[in-house]
Formats: sequence, structure tokens, C-alpha cells
Amino acid sequence: MAASLFEPPFSPNNSFSSFPTIRPNPNSFFLRLPTAASPICLCAADDITAAEEQSQRSTDRREVVRVAWEKLLRWSRSLRSKAKTDVLERTNKVVVLGGGSFGTAMAAHVADRKSQLQVHLLVRDAQVCQSINQTHLNCKYFPTHKLPENVVATTDAREALQGADFCFHAVPVQFSASFLEGIAEFVHPTLPFISLSKGLELNTYRMMSQIIPRALRNPRQPYVVLSGPSFSLELMNKLPTAMVVASKDKNMANAVQQLLASRNMRINTSSDVTGVEIAGALKNVLAIAAGIVEGLNLGNNSMAALVTQGCSEIRWLATKMGAKSTTLTGLSGNGDIMLTCFVNLSRNRRVGVRLGSGEKLDDILSSMNQVAEGISTAGAVIALAQKYKVKLPVLTAVARIVDNELTPTKAVYELMNLPQVEEV
Repeated sequence: MAASLFEPPFSPNNSFSSFPTIRPNPNSFFLRLPTAASPICLCAADDITAAEEQSQRSTDRREVVRVAWEKLLRWSRSLRSKAKTDVLERTNKVVVLGGGSFGTAMAAHVADRKSQLQVHLLVRDAQVCQSINQTHLNCKYFPTHKLPENVVATTDAREALQGADFCFHAVPVQFSASFLEGIAEFVHPTLPFISLSKGLELNTYRMMSQIIPRALRNPRQPYVVLSGPSFSLELMNKLPTAMVVASKDKNMANAVQQLLASRNMRINTSSDVTGVEIAGALKNVLAIAAGIVEGLNLGNNSMAALVTQGCSEIRWLATKMGAKSTTLTGLSGNGDIMLTCFVNLSRNRRVGVRLGSGEKLDDILSSMNQVAEGISTAGAVIALAQKYKVKLPVLTAVARIVDNELTPTKAVYELMNLPQVEEV
């Protein structure tokens, strides 16, 4: 019988029995003789070492990630322990102007922050007012979503505004000036106004930060704008949402942040009122363009190219108007653009889809029970572009389509035939 490779090759009785026994070297190759069921296999201890090193690296990486996450949580707990809550504690009454979908959703969110808080929702429709007060349902916009018990609807502006600590303005931009002029006598000069309305006034090209103080005849009226990617339906369903409040008064921005921030709502602050407002207005026009691409079935490549170009155009105009570029890449800029351009809940996008599918604008608007601000804003955007000497091909094309002076198909042809340029 053949001797084992790792035993002495000679009998103890021979003259070489004094030779040391051969043992395997862990750093050398060794051979395992094949059996009928197994092939010859060469292995290296270096391979085992490499596997152990790889395992150790994986363990080290996991440890780094764990430590980083724990540091983040410690930082979070530290800041939360120092966070002020006095604004919510001392707020007794909030009024929301406008009982549309977003005004209703914001009223519900604020009411959930404190059960003792009075939230008055000023509506113009008596039937909606009755529905909210009797059944706690907005029969027009949220017929299946129960509102908190502390939300009270009224059609009386004096009653709604009396004693209010904060006022949320959710009236569409095109109707805001006349509406506010009609209730100005009931507005306290120090009442903070938080604008939820997005768009530009058609004939004056003004933003809400310009409309509200003038309509109330008070240039010092405290003003905050709230914007960001937020569908009212998802707010009503208490899904995680992040938004930004902007004000030239840092203390006022922080106060509104305290009022609104919750487990379901993250609120960032900013001082760039112009950037937040202009991004919120222009994204509605871009959403119409995105819808047109969808309605024409132009594909994903076209959609990505169009939205990218639109983002650049918004940046060109907004920065000319004094906005910060960082604002335009944040929640109120790219965040809101992504939501509005790519998701079917966007009413501006739905208008674009129907335009691209061949429907007439008048028929589309007559079938809607909500305002698509991008329609009115489109013309104002082009006037601003001329004022600031900025070329906006995509946004201009939307304005031409809205004015019925260009078909969606023709607009695509013209845009694709623009000169080839360097990307900026």
C-alpha cells in the first residue's frame, strides 16, 4: 500500500528512521488525492487569508456605518432637546384663507399639532362650510377624509380673522389682490401672513410677497412663503413631507417652522423669498410642458431632456431676479419640479397631458374644479424673460401653446431645430 505523503517514507527499522516526520506547511500548496467522486483540487492558504481579509473589511465597513448612524442620531437628539416649542404653546388661533384642496390640507395639519388650537377655515362656498361644520368633511375636495374636530369653517372674514395668531393664505394668485382688498379692514397690521399660493399675477407679473402687502395697504405686514414638493392628498394621508419656509425675518421663519414641524412634516428655513416664490411659480409652467411630452408619447429620453432644459431656464431667470442658486436645487426648486413634472396628481401636468393628446384648452379648463396656476403664469413668465433679457425656449413654447398660437407637435419640431449650443 502506498505511504501517505505526510508520513515518514521509510519504516522505523531502516537506517533512515531518525529522519523527522514531514508535516504540512500551512503556507505551501498541498494535494488532496482524488477519490472516485472528487476531482483533484489545488488550494492556497493565501486564498483563505484573502477571504478572511475580505470578511474583516466588510465587518469594518459595517462598523463605520453603524458609528456614523449613531452619531447622526445623537446629533438629532441633541438638537431636538434644545428645540423651542413656545410658538406652538402660545398659539391659540390660526386662520386659513381659502377652502380649496391645499388650504383644507394645511388646516388639517395645523389642527393636528394641538387639539386646543382653534383653526378657522374661511371659505366662500356655503355648502362646503356646512359640510365641514356638520360632518367634518370637505364635500368638494376631500369627501372621505375626516377633518380634526378643532377645524371650523366660516364664510365670515371678520369672524375668521379676529384674534388670529397666524394667517395662511391659500387663495389662487389671480384672485388674491381683489380678495385681500375686500378683507383688509379685518387684518391686524402685525398678523403674520404665510403664503401657500404659487404663481405670478398675469398683468402685473407680481409675486405674492408683492401682492399681499399692497392689497392690505401695509408694506410692513409680516410675510412668509411656504413651498416645496407637497400634494394635498398626501398631506391629508399624513405621509412624510418636507417643505421650506422663507422670510426676510429669520425669527418669523423660525416661528413658522416651530408651528408646522411634526413627525410627518419636515420644515427647512430660508431667507431667499424671491428664489422660493419664483421657483414655485415657474415649475407649474414646466409641468405643463412635461405633460405635453407625455400626451404626445415622446418617450423617456424626451421627458428627461425637456425637464433638464426647463430647470436651466428657471435657474437663468430666477438668478437674474436675485434668487440664490442653492434655493433652486433645494426643496422649493428641484424638489417641487420633480414632483410636479413626473407625478399624475399634478393638475398642471394633467393639463399638459390633455393638451398633448389633442384636447382644446377651453374644454380642459371647463372640466376642472381646481385652478392650474401654470396656465396664467405662462404669459407672465415670458414678460419677465423679456424684462431680464433671458431666452426661455421651453417656457415660451408653453405660453404659445396656451395662447393657441402653436400646436404641441409644432412646438416640439421648433424646439428640436434650435441651434446646437454649449451647455450652460
